[in-house]
Amino acid sequence: MKEESTLGNPTLATRIQASSGDARRELELVMAWSLGVNAFVKDIVKELPPFVGARRALVQLQGKADVLVVSATPAEALEREWAEHGIDAYVSLIAGQEMGSKTEHLTLAAKGKYDPHAVLMVGDAPGDLKAAQSVGALFFPINPGDEEASWAHLVEEGLPRFFGKTYAGAYEAALIAAFTARLPAVPPWKRA
Repeated sequence: MKEESTLGNPTLATRIQASSGDARRELELVMAWSLGVNAFVKDIVKELPPFVGARRALVQLQGKADVLVVSATPAEALEREWAEHGIDAYVSLIAGQEMGSKTEHLTLAAKGKYDPHAVLMVGDAPGDLKAAQSVGALFFPINPGDEEASWAHLVEEGLPRFFGKTYAGAYEAALIAAFTARLPAVPPWKRA
């Protein structure tokens, strides 16, 4: 039997139902924690606009590309936040953690439909880069701590190069090298 790998409370609920004893109690605690975090995020994340340049990039993509949101964030939060700022109208689909992994989303969206170099994943995390690379897609990094400049660079140079078919190769490699150089060797939550 294949083990479910999709993140989210629906998967967790299924696991709880299939468990008993201490394992079930532990999973119920995880569910309570997850629901609490989701409620907390819903209460505090309001009126937080997208980074400057993000809307401009979405507008620039209209009529030129199929645009999807793929995220490890719960779908409810994504849909609420994107709708709050009117940017949900620029995308075909908002896929949260409940719908599968980023790699699964990219595979389902593009396999057999696009050449891998005709797919560009824009992301701000190592997992985004890994998902893009796992399906042969191109990657444009939004650099941590330099988000506005990254979005401006995407609009002014990244997208024109992508549509001009001069993105793959040295240009993308330089962007990825700069991105990975910014990442800490040890994530903050793993530091003692």
